[in-house]
Amino acid sequence: MAQSELEKMQAGDWYSCLDPELTVMRHRALEACHEHSVLYPAERGNIGPKLRALFAACADDVRIEARFHCAYGVNIHLASDVFLNVGCVILDTAPVKIGRHSMLGPNVQIYCADHHRDPELRKQHLEIARPVTIGDNVWIGGGAIILPGISIGDDAIIGAGAVVTRDVAAGATVVGNPAKPIAR
Repeated sequence: MAQSELEKMQAGDWYSCLDPELTVMRHRALEACHEHSVLYPAERGNIGPKLRALFAACADDVRIEARFHCAYGVNIHLASDVFLNVGCVILDTAPVKIGRHSMLGPNVQIYCADHHRDPELRKQHLEIARPVTIGDNVWIGGGAIILPGISIGDDAIIGAGAVVTRDVAAGATVVGNPAKPIAR
């Protein structure tokens, strides 16, 4: 039996991102993100109820500032005391795991989706999903971009505006585009 596009995405195989089932899932995430953004802060609390329910895992004390955007939500795992500042974007076509006490500055972007390099296959809307893992007590400065398949170790610091193209070791500080280690 042929795999669905969702099953291909979950397996880390090439899939069509314009599949109707995936479109429904993205629409559900858009609605949850919209609710989170328009509820009065006192009514919303730390996270809008639809958004919290969408996530794969979300500790009670996670805080997400509005505006926030995610592709599906169902692949996002947020441990205790995680903070996502305003404007964060998580394109969670694969699991995104953010560890305890980690903080993301404004407009941080996490991408799991990677598109085909062959232009003819790219026209077919093929993409592949690569997980992103962020350890405990990580600080990611505003405007940083985390590319597909990246792992960031515990206690690392990602400088504002950095583009993370390679894994970051525990305790390392990286800055720039592409992000490179500096001495702490």
